[in-house]
Amino acid sequence: MSSWDYWALAAVLLTGIPHGGFDGAIARRAGWSNHPLSWLMFHSGYVILAALVTAIWWYQPGPSLTIFLAISAIHFGTSDIRMVTHPWRWSCAIPLAAHCGLVSIGIPGLNPQEVEPLFSILIGIEPTLLLLQGIAILLPIWLFAVVAYIAQATLQPQWRRSAGLLLALLFATYWFEPLVCFSLYFCFVHSPVHSLRIWRSLLPQDRRRCALEAVSYTLAAWISGLLLILWYRQNYTIDLDSALLQLTFIGLAALTVPHMILVDILDHKHD
Repeated sequence: MSSWDYWALAAVLLTGIPHGGFDGAIARRAGWSNHPLSWLMFHSGYVILAALVTAIWWYQPGPSLTIFLAISAIHFGTSDIRMVTHPWRWSCAIPLAAHCGLVSIGIPGLNPQEVEPLFSILIGIEPTLLLLQGIAILLPIWLFAVVAYIAQATLQPQWRRSAGLLLALLFATYWFEPLVCFSLYFCFVHSPVHSLRIWRSLLPQDRRRCALEAVSYTLAAWISGLLLILWYRQNYTIDLDSALLQLTFIGLAALTVPHMILVDILDHKHD
């Protein structure tokens, strides 16, 4: 990996992941984690579900990455649309399709040669080739949705800002490496937008506790990641590049599943 890739992974681990620290506050207003027993059940369930995702990826990496890209598309797309309106409306079908495809279709589909060695580290060579073939089939459909979205934005002013941002990120795929493009989106668009939306939706008396939880969860994630890398290096003949890449994306997959359940299902009434 290049030095830019290292900076990109560091940004994702250090500044992107902490946005999930607000999950405790989301759980409380959804009815979980209000009492000591429910607090313990929530955190235990969160960790168990994350560990289960990790275990499934370990034994079925190809399908796991495919599913992760699919659910990430939904999560990222709906988060982007919430900047404008509720995502699950017929009027949002084209914008939602355009935003959903950026990370899962656009970045790998427009940079297959650069993405292939990264995916190969995560899931192996043959599953990577099959996955990239599938993405190549979806790419023209997604690009058509992007063109339709830009046309819609010219007629409906409320979409112009989000459409312009998507277009800028799309052009960035030609200027930067795939990991850098993902980091730019994840750290400077998705994470701050999500965090600010959740923060504004909290009651003032809940914000101090939420901030303390976010810091605690973030430190726990960083320490766990560091210990996992050390354990990898001691027990497996794996280079640092591969360890960092696997830690980042398998870790994201493990945390995204419980995070999506909270944000996109249980907390939908706060859209």
